[in-house]
Amino acid sequence: MTSIRNAAAAVLIAAGLGLAVTPAAHAESGSGAPAPVTAEELAQARGAAQSPAVLEQLGHFFARRGVPPTKQSTIGAAEEAQAAGAAAPRLSGDTVPVYTLDAAFVAGTPGAAVAKAEFTASRAVSADGQVASVWTVKQGSSWRVVNIASGGDENDYAARAAGSGGGTAFREPQLNAWYVLRDGRVLPLDDEARRSVGAAGVSLAAYQNLVRQRYGDKLPGSAYDRAGKGGGYQPDATVQEAAQGGGTALPAVTAAAALGVTALAGGGVALRRRAGARRG
Repeated sequence: MTSIRNAAAAVLIAAGLGLAVTPAAHAESGSGAPAPVTAEELAQARGAAQSPAVLEQLGHFFARRGVPPTKQSTIGAAEEAQAAGAAAPRLSGDTVPVYTLDAAFVAGTPGAAVAKAEFTASRAVSADGQVASVWTVKQGSSWRVVNIASGGDENDYAARAAGSGGGTAFREPQLNAWYVLRDGRVLPLDDEARRSVGAAGVSLAAYQNLVRQRYGDKLPGSAYDRAGKGGGYQPDATVQEAAQGGGTALPAVTAAAALGVTALAGGGVALRRRAGARRG
């Protein structure tokens, strides 16, 4: 199973994770595509991400090599302050919406989009080449930075989706799988997604059947949710199942509560990162 890095590799700037970005319009009925976040909203989110206070936090994040302030660093305060200034953090590339598998889609709600905008991500780089992702959510009429995470998956997969024919990149966090929704099909963007839906992907209907099998009994309000269970999932390569209507053999998945929170049965964003470089 792909190794996952937990919150030790991320700094929680403020409370508020789990607040979905409010879209400006409804998704086209039946298309499965989520409503886009407007250019104005993305500009506002970027403004929050590049405020002087956040850039200062980024400097310390890079100086500490991603070690949270609640944990012991290998450098002293004076050395950290000097390294934070030398890091000269800056934002690079576009601020992008980050879409996550929607519980309403899993439940089969008519017209539900496959994913919802959970937060926006801005790629940040340091003078020595470190990369981080600044996460922002909309609270009321303003945008707030809620997390800085090492690496740049959110922007990388959005760019990969755009460069491979367009569509909406989204994540199934329970598997750490990234997909693109394009022309009514769910196509893989990483190894986890390929193990989930196969190299050729599946129809949107087949994907809905698949995630209903995985998470249909673990939605908000379910006995699983009320019990406060974790809800990660681990592929079992020895068992195969066919996605109804997709015609593709797919790996079955089994619950593995040790993986921690899921976005479906907890409402929050799981602070996870791969331990190594991503491979598409």
